[in-house]
Amino acid sequence: MTPHTRPAGPDFLSQGAVIATAMIFGLTYSLSAALIALDLAELGYGEGMIGANAAMHAAGVLGMAFLLPRIVPRVGMRRMVLGALLLAALVLALFPAMPLVWLWFPLRLLLGAASETLFVLSETWLNSLSTEATRGRAMGAYTAALSVGFALGPLILSLVGSGGALPYLIGAGLTAAAAALVAAPRIREPGMEHAAHGNPLRFLALAPVAIAATTLNAAVETAGLSFLAIYAVGLGWGEAEATQLMSCMMFGAIALQLPIGWIGDKVNREALIIALAGIAALGALVWPWALQNPWAIYPLLFVWGGVFVGIYTMMLTIIGSRFSGGELVGIYAAMGLMWGAGALLGPLLAGAAMQATTHGLPVFVALACAAFMGVALAASRRPSRALP
Repeated sequence: MTPHTRPAGPDFLSQGAVIATAMIFGLTYSLSAALIALDLAELGYGEGMIGANAAMHAAGVLGMAFLLPRIVPRVGMRRMVLGALLLAALVLALFPAMPLVWLWFPLRLLLGAASETLFVLSETWLNSLSTEATRGRAMGAYTAALSVGFALGPLILSLVGSGGALPYLIGAGLTAAAAALVAAPRIREPGMEHAAHGNPLRFLALAPVAIAATTLNAAVETAGLSFLAIYAVGLGWGEAEATQLMSCMMFGAIALQLPIGWIGDKVNREALIIALAGIAALGALVWPWALQNPWAIYPLLFVWGGVFVGIYTMMLTIIGSRFSGGELVGIYAAMGLMWGAGALLGPLLAGAAMQATTHGLPVFVALACAAFMGVALAASRRPSRALP
């Protein structure tokens, strides 16, 4: 572990370019996942073909997670990010031009590799541009932009539909615009002194609490997106109103990250992350009561969404303050892998909990947040007190 070389001062242009890259990662992921699935279904393919194609995205993520710690110090962060943005733009534009659906499989693999590169390097780059005094706010802006990107994909589809080449070309155009921003001469690139060991399993042991936070975030987020509306409908809510609950939670996740990041720059971050996990656990237990009272559920979910995503924001901040260079890339790559594992496990466990009891979703969410709080508490009491 090596200390960060602090920038001479805030570089808002460079930070803005990196935050835009994070938003584009969210956009390419959310747009492509929904759009490709809809197009395959429209062409008459079943769930097996759709799932197999989605698995190619995961294969691309897995491959880059092993490669990034080794190749980024050699190639350079700006070149890697530019290459990933241009590759994502090209792949998105090629999807509707392919004469055979089987050609979508290598395209999806390349898109997964590009997405993992953007995910890992945008986090690493922004941390390298941040100082300890502002790191929490910078990562708050990062996670807010990530959430905006995830929201943009479905928004584009709702405005232009999923038919034809237009939604693909819109995504490609926005991605190319981000590449032009990153290529601007004034954008500052952080230096990386050395390559890290390429095996992500090493980084699972190096930062276990960060890995747990990533798994928690992905598991609960995907479970909530999958089942919150269904849970609310089961309690008597209409379908449209139940969907609005998810939007309310997402707005909170976007709006509250900068305030949480500001708090994280003023207080002990380890204590804050434990407090956020405890509040998230208790807040989930209140869902059944609040859903009987519409005046209570909207503000509750708004605040809860911000608090829960704030766990991930603070963990990114802590990791960025303690690691640098190839090690930071490796840890973020391992976190990207565990994001996929959490996204797989979350809906499975939440679905089983909902089959067991009416209020299985809030019980699952509360237990997951409480379990993470226990892991973080135990780590904070180690002699080194190095929470990641």
